Amino acid sequence: MNQDIKNDYYTQKSTKILFLFLLFVLAFLIFLFSTLKTIFSDRDLPSHTSIINDRSIRGQIISKDNYTISKSQKIYQASIRSESINPDNKELFISLFSLYSDIPKREVKNKFIDKNGYKIKNGEIILSKTLDARHAAQLRSLKSKLRNLNILKPVKRQNGVEIVYGLDVVEIGETRILPLNDTLSPILGYVGKQTEKDYIRPKGMQGLERKYDKYIKFQQNGIIEGKRDVVGDVIHNNFSKIEQRVNGMDLHLTIPLKLQRNVELMLDGMKIETNADEILATVIDSKSGEVLVMASSNRYNPNLITKDSINALNPKFSEYLYEPGSVLKPLTLAIALELGIVAPDTVFNLFNGELDIGGKDKITDGEHRFSALSAEDIIVHSSNVGISLISWRLSGKEFRDGLVKFGLSQPSGIDLSRDLVGSLRSTAKLDQKIYRANSSYGYGLMASFLQLVKAYTAFDNDGIITTPHMVDYLEDHNGIKYKPADQNRKTRILSAKTASQMKKILIKTVEEGTGEQTKTPGLMVGGKTGTAKMISGGRYTQNSFRTSFIGFVNDDKGYKYTIGVLVINPNRPFPYYYASATAVPTTKKIIDMLVILNYLSPNKNAIAALRKDNNTSDN
Repeated sequence: MNQDIKNDYYTQKSTKILFLFLLFVLAFLIFLFSTLKTIFSDRDLPSHTSIINDRSIRGQIISKDNYTISKSQKIYQASIRSESINPDNKELFISLFSLYSDIPKREVKNKFIDKNGYKIKNGEIILSKTLDARHAAQLRSLKSKLRNLNILKPVKRQNGVEIVYGLDVVEIGETRILPLNDTLSPILGYVGKQTEKDYIRPKGMQGLERKYDKYIKFQQNGIIEGKRDVVGDVIHNNFSKIEQRVNGMDLHLTIPLKLQRNVELMLDGMKIETNADEILATVIDSKSGEVLVMASSNRYNPNLITKDSINALNPKFSEYLYEPGSVLKPLTLAIALELGIVAPDTVFNLFNGELDIGGKDKITDGEHRFSALSAEDIIVHSSNVGISLISWRLSGKEFRDGLVKFGLSQPSGIDLSRDLVGSLRSTAKLDQKIYRANSSYGYGLMASFLQLVKAYTAFDNDGIITTPHMVDYLEDHNGIKYKPADQNRKTRILSAKTASQMKKILIKTVEEGTGEQTKTPGLMVGGKTGTAKMISGGRYTQNSFRTSFIGFVNDDKGYKYTIGVLVINPNRPFPYYYASATAVPTTKKIIDMLVILNYLSPNKNAIAALRKDNNTSDN
């Protein structure tokens, strides 16, 4: 019996030992599994390295005289959890935030009130989304002071852990700033917004901002990566990885700001004086095509676009198509001269200013009618009858091909986001006298303002037409300059002889014709006026017009500029809506500005001789 008890004892002991052994094995396996899981799983542990993203920004747009007219800056968001603010010191927080951010105190206070007028007690409150770098830095310095001032209090989370939420200031994107407001609008254009992984970027939507968007937009973000110190900052040493950010290219314009702004302000005054819908003006270097002025009386502030801005958003210089009227007459004559069909002194019978073309249709001249005029005087006195007779010596194909060579129905080449081509009648239609005559003095075709000004560069540049452009060069982050490919495109469309003949005729037109007010002592001025009826409801109106002057001004030092002015719907009584009373005085003011700002140097001897003649006549 003792033996049985003894055996039972050993059996129980063995069972216990086995149980303990198995328990030990199980515990070991659990430990091993846990250890392996820890080793091979991602762990949310503080990293030994730190990464700083340095995002690149959009390039600047800079005037010829080195004024920054469009630039980007980074924007930051500031937010705080409402429940983390000690109620006793909430007013102090609002005052300090207002002080450090330069945001009015009332505006900050309103952030803590919902749309129903109730105080927001819990949740994140976004205090600002438009902070610049300076204010963001100031608020970050405030962040460290809030706890010491007992403004912040711990907030208990659902798991029972108490956390002190601070003032969060984070970079959220970049914004476009135009410090000069409406200057150079609408050609400068405006930007919209696009989001890149929750980061806001500007995107060109119109004008130069859109045309050159792919060059001036951000290029490559920078990165700084390396070992971190105890406060999380990157330690800069030989093991740090640094990739420099590459900003977008800077856009350098051919337009000097001072001249541009003076013309804009002058157009504002002329718009009031003429009661016009809008006035456009441009000055182009006749030899190079560089634009010195591209101005409109209808501008807007790209920093603050409103409903009233909508009609001014699109630059009309290359997007507004219209029937040009009499400014087309020199092109018609030049085509005929180039083909040798007429000469400047070829005389035409003008039938006393009334040409019967069959049935009830007649072509008539205005108040000043002539029985006969030479080809050059047809331009000087702007005879519709005379230019029609000249066009009849051309075939429809010759006339149309000549207009195409001048750039009509073709892109002007201007570096804007839209460059409309307009339209010409078909060769078949232009083979008919009525249509050819009608088009010869600027009706029945559609052209843009810049197409016409570009065409006139040939008269001032020995028959070579130049492509107008506003961008001088692009400059990358290394200071390397790049010229746009198309800006030096030049095409001979007239012989030097024909161009010289036309230049003399246009100078005579200013000396003796409707452009007389543009005469400036000591300078060579030539050009042609145009007054064309506008269409409303499918018919030509009797009291709505577009008036224009296109021509050139040169000095004897080699400076040569082609000038264009278009006045849309001057609302003045007869005869003060004519180009001679609207576009011509506007052109004269531009010429005077070119002299005052030293873009032209009048011949002093010519001025002295004119003064002497005036004194002699007075005596």
